[in-house]
Amino acid sequence: MSARAGAATAVPGGAQAAVEHYLGEHTRSAGSLPGAGTAWLRELREQGIERFADLGFPSTRDEHWRYTSVAPIAAQRLRVALPAPVPAPEALAPFLFPGLDAHRLVFVNGRYAAELSAPGSLPDGVHLDSLAQVLAAAPERARPALSGLALRTGFDALHQAFLADGVWLELAAGVALARPVHLVHLGVGAAEPALANLRTVISLGARAEARVIESFGSLGSGAGLTTAVTTVVLAEGAALEHFKLQEEAATVDHVARVEVRQGRDSRYTSHSVSLGGGITRNDITSTLEGEGAECTLNGLYMAAGRQHVDFHTTIDHAEPRGTSRELYKGILGGRARGVFNGRILVQPGAQKTDSQQSSQNLLLSREAEVDTKPELEIYADDVKCSHGATVGQLDADMLFYLRSRGIDHGTAQGFLTRGFAQDVIDRMSIDAVRERLERLVVTHVPGPESAQVSP
Repeated sequence: MSARAGAATAVPGGAQAAVEHYLGEHTRSAGSLPGAGTAWLRELREQGIERFADLGFPSTRDEHWRYTSVAPIAAQRLRVALPAPVPAPEALAPFLFPGLDAHRLVFVNGRYAAELSAPGSLPDGVHLDSLAQVLAAAPERARPALSGLALRTGFDALHQAFLADGVWLELAAGVALARPVHLVHLGVGAAEPALANLRTVISLGARAEARVIESFGSLGSGAGLTTAVTTVVLAEGAALEHFKLQEEAATVDHVARVEVRQGRDSRYTSHSVSLGGGITRNDITSTLEGEGAECTLNGLYMAAGRQHVDFHTTIDHAEPRGTSRELYKGILGGRARGVFNGRILVQPGAQKTDSQQSSQNLLLSREAEVDTKPELEIYADDVKCSHGATVGQLDADMLFYLRSRGIDHGTAQGFLTRGFAQDVIDRMSIDAVRERLERLVVTHVPGPESAQVSP
């Protein structure tokens, strides 16, 4: 389904100038990246830059990028983000959740900031650390997790070529982490557009349980690109609730990928909220590799001005009796554009699969656009699967009712928009996260002619 689908502009994937720039940047920076002396990691980065030279940036000729032109990203000549001066602790306040008691790790321009972090006391069987520290202390431990990324696009290749730091979270079998883990990623404006890469590795043993919150924000208005790759492995009976809040500056682009592998009877729940950024792309893939696994994907995106937000999801039912639920809601104003492509794949033999998917979108201006494409691909005959998509505007009668009682247009629109978003927010289990998001939804409601998202 498409609302005001505009003609996409093709981007030459192998633009030689971009390739030469990043080849030179790799030569310049490779020796200063964490673990540069480790042979297998050095080879991994070299494979990444070689793959980027082959692929370049994706083009709208690629079906998976049909509605998302990355020409503005390809035109930039990004420099690898260097460790930045650590900001004052009070600079963190806008990106925290009041009242939340969490194990907190903070990263500034993609590098771990110990001065701002508060990992706290961890129970036995929990390993929480920065990826750079793992690479320094026990690089072989990280090798399997870092070597398994398929380089499907130039962004994947670029991420691997400049892999620097990130998060390592590992829980032993049977461990339930009571306090959530809060990962705060801050970009600090630089003189030149900067490239920040973040890799998060989450591994939960059998029947282990955890909640992880990832926050992405900006200090200042510097331009750049954040690439984030998160890999999740859930053993039998493990459960992870994964939150992501992206509210970077409109001058920062964000390309992220989440890859989840689920064992028997495991549960993965994702809440992904996108409020900021210029061009934002989120790819989420979960493979239900064990019988009886459950996957829930919830998403909310709000955009204004000329922001562009793209969610691509895949739920791969590879074994019988899997369950999946998916709900994404988009709120678009100004000349913003939203994309949702949700694919549910039911493999041969994955009988008794139960899957539901819904994409709902609200357009607040005549110029806003959304392209939504739900997909079902089923190769088993005993399944229960459904999907649907809607694109609409605020109820005119409800707006009239509120305004007839003395409520101005902006406030009335805010009430109705918050009500539209509330269904996604209510699904989150952490009170502090829900309360902050309720406030953010109100402040980020895009007006009909809005040029930018409120800070």
